[in-house]
Order: sequence, then C-alpha cells, then structure tokens
Amino acid sequence: MIRRDRIPQTLLLSGPEGVGKATLARRFAAELLQYDAPKIDQDDLSLEANATLIADREKWPADKRNEDPLVFGSHPDFLTFPPDGPLRQITIQQMRLLKDRAPLKPLKGSWRVFLIDGIDRANPQAANSLLKTLEEPPPHLILILTARNPYDLLPTIRSRAVPFRLGRLREEDMRAFIQARNLDQPERRQALAEGAPGLAVSIDLEAYDRRRTAMLALLKVAGGLAGFDTWLKHADSVAARRTEKLESYLEVLYSLLEDIMRLAHGSSALRKALRNNDVRPELDALAGRVDFEWLRRAIARVDELVELGRRNIQKSIAFDAFAAGLRSR
Repeated sequence: MIRRDRIPQTLLLSGPEGVGKATLARRFAAELLQYDAPKIDQDDLSLEANATLIADREKWPADKRNEDPLVFGSHPDFLTFPPDGPLRQITIQQMRLLKDRAPLKPLKGSWRVFLIDGIDRANPQAANSLLKTLEEPPPHLILILTARNPYDLLPTIRSRAVPFRLGRLREEDMRAFIQARNLDQPERRQALAEGAPGLAVSIDLEAYDRRRTAMLALLKVAGGLAGFDTWLKHADSVAARRTEKLESYLEVLYSLLEDIMRLAHGSSALRKALRNNDVRPELDALAGRVDFEWLRRAIARVDELVELGRRNIQKSIAFDAFAAGLRSR
C-alpha cells in the first residue's frame, strides 16, 4: 500500500491477543513516517514502564483521568490511545482528544497515524464519538484500529475500515520464536500461547497456575465432581486479589473449557493438542462427567461474565453464580 501510495484512511487489524496487531501497526507507521522503528516501539503497551503507568492510573479518581486522557506519543505524528482505568476501556475523553488532535497537520512528512489499540473495548459514548472522525477524516490522517473480534464493534465502524485478520503462527514458527528468545519452559509457553508470540513472551506462568487451580476447583463444583466447599477454599483468595482483573481468570476458564471440549468431542489430533496437558487427569475426569449441552451453557455463561466484567462486578460473586447456575441443572 505504501509503495503504491494507495493507503486506506482507516485500517482494522483483528485477531487473538498476542498475534502482533499493535506491533504491525507500529511497523507500518514507522515505514510510512520514515521514522526509526525502535523509537516508535517505545509506545508498546507491554513495556514495563508503560504497563506500570496504565496500572497506576487505575488508582486515580475518575475526574483526574478524565482531565488527563491516556495517550502515548514517542513521535509527534504517531499517537497510541490504549484502554484506560479500572475497566480498561477506550473512553470518550480519549476520543474527544483524538478528534481535537486529528485536524493538526503533520510536523514531518505527509501523514499522521493514530493507533486505537483495543477499539473493541470502547464504551458506547467513545465509539459514537469516534464515528464522527471516521466519517470525515482529515486527508493527512491514518487511523489504525485493533480488536480481538471485529464483530464486537459497531457495524458503522466496521463499514468504514479496511479489515485485516491476523492469524496464529504455525507450530514450527512458534518454536523458532521461543527458542530465539531463550524463554523458560518453552513447551508450556508454546501450548498456552497457541500461535500468539506476544502471549508466549508475556504470560506469567506462576500467576497462570494459581488462577488455573482456582478455576479447576470451580469447574469441578459446577460439573458435580466436588462439593461447593471445595470452591469456597479458593473464593476468598480470589476475592482478596483486588488488583487482578476478572478477565484474567476468565481467560484461564476459557482455556480449560476448550480443553474439556477437545477431550470430550474432539478428534485424536485435538485431544493431543491440549493447552493444559499437565493437568490432563483432572480434565479427563471433567470430560467424562459433563455433556455437550453443559459445555455449551458453561461457555455462554463465561461470555456473559466477560460483558459483565466491563461493568466492574465482583469476581467472587460472579464465580459463585457461575457454579451454582450450572450445578443446579
């Protein structure tokens, strides 16, 4: 697109977490702006300094965050708008700031590039505010949107963007990636990341195992393999970790349900490709206990919790209801 000088003004990069959507956006911007890529990479949200800043802002009162909308800008013509606050949302204040900055001419070259990293986390007011910029973008502005699932977006936003779907890496490519970075526990990282290199690097295995222990106990109760007291032993510790998002537990819960689905209803190849193969006996017990309808309802309830999590519901109450609702049928 750059070589042919045929660049859409709005690009939508979608795909699973960690497949490189924001990385590709930064590489594209560096090439377009003819700027040093390592400097633009200073806007990478996974960098310790940036992650710390985002986490610290969660403790700010809402009015302080509203007065100072979150934006990263290592280059005057490249800005990154990431999710902000306790609910990790793209806010209307950020989109108003984007609208104010959009008409400003580039300081260098012919383009300005704005990255909205996680547009599927925009609240309704922010999404509607963005539409005003998408409808009539200034001729010098390129907007790059990233999302896990493009169908979580307003149809009017999707219709104004040129979509690109980023897939997972092949096993051999992931293996080479992990080896090149000399990551610890390479086999586990490869299994859990499932083709997402960013996730292979960033996953905290100790925290993952702790959350998985709690979620396995929850599934055993929900599936009728254990009494409710089994979950209560974990509920208090889950509730006590106030800085941990509900979403981080739900990601683990999804991975366990996926493995149970593979064991109960998948092909032999799928049964060998478990993400949590080190707890195979416990997963086998659950797969032998629950039927397809139970799995369907369990996944639907996790989907509901994902939506409720963006409204800041309490983790312990959410999981109590999850177990009780599935067990009662």
